[in-house]
Amino acid sequence: MTRPCMSYWHLLARISQASSSRGAANGPGSKAREGRTTEAYSKYVEKVRPSATPETGPFPAPQQRGHEKGGLGAAAWRPARSALAAAAALALAGCSLRTVAVNRLGDALAQGNSVYARDNDPELVWQAVPFGLKTIESLLAQSPRHRGLLFAAASGFTEYAYGALQQEADFLESKDLARATELRNRARNLYLRALDYGFRGLEVDLPDLRNRLRSDPAHALDRATRQQVPLLYWTAAAWGAAIAISKDNAELSADQSRAEALMRRALALDESFESGAIHDFFIAYEGGRAAVGGSLDAARKHLQRSLELSRGTRASPLVTFAETVSVARQDKAEFKKLLDQALAIDPEKVPEARLANLLAQRRARWLLGRTEELFV
Repeated sequence: MTRPCMSYWHLLARISQASSSRGAANGPGSKAREGRTTEAYSKYVEKVRPSATPETGPFPAPQQRGHEKGGLGAAAWRPARSALAAAAALALAGCSLRTVAVNRLGDALAQGNSVYARDNDPELVWQAVPFGLKTIESLLAQSPRHRGLLFAAASGFTEYAYGALQQEADFLESKDLARATELRNRARNLYLRALDYGFRGLEVDLPDLRNRLRSDPAHALDRATRQQVPLLYWTAAAWGAAIAISKDNAELSADQSRAEALMRRALALDESFESGAIHDFFIAYEGGRAAVGGSLDAARKHLQRSLELSRGTRASPLVTFAETVSVARQDKAEFKKLLDQALAIDPEKVPEARLANLLAQRRARWLLGRTEELFV
């Protein structure tokens, strides 16, 4: 049982050398960890060994363990027992070091999305992302409550489902409906996977949140803090996207108010998150529901606030408002004006928003190409 554990440790040590994982695992704290592991093994031995008796004392004497029938003699038993204890302690220590390495590598991967965000080639990013996401999932199998990995999985699957699948489905629909439907089904499945990872991440600090959102929605998020805003945002985004793409799914549609509650809590805790990204959500949410309780005026206020927080450097709020509110109001002039404004943004001025701006601008061009179709 120890061999897979140790071989996996060696593999992770090589992968994470750049992040100094090996140094952390073998540094000054390693002796303390080894001591704790040996102590744990000693407690295990105390629990499973035979109880003391007047005849055998605290541990059966080697001679009473079958020496006459070919068992180990006293001299042979002591080193064997010591070797067994050492081997078990070493195995436990190895697994402990593996956990340290997985967590260190997880920390690095969880913060690695900035590399993708700065990229100027969306196709290259979408080709690379699946491998990264599966790597994150394999690490989560080893460290299932790692907040950073759960955040990376929730955000990564949501972004991939939208950018690589759902948006492509929108572009293809007029030419290949079957392929577009297939892409949307994949996107929905990945949104739901992201939703599960998001809730797992939130429930590290907010136990049983899923059930409490159903049983006590008014107070389920009272304990959420600004620290949870990234996970609140991505969990709600995945949930909202899954609902929007599954309009014929009554069970998912019934969750709409709970997804909204997550995002409203995030907005209350930190409206400036990602330069106003939470406001972008509410542009679409309010604008897309104007006939069933939403508000075009509220959507416009969210647009203004998003532009203020981003200082006009993000194309997404402009494109979202044009696609939802301007089309709903059949305001062709505003539609063109906002999309032209989005296309005028220079993606190079804010490198950390480069990929997001390129994706939004691609959608803006597609929408402009459909102007006559969208306005009657």
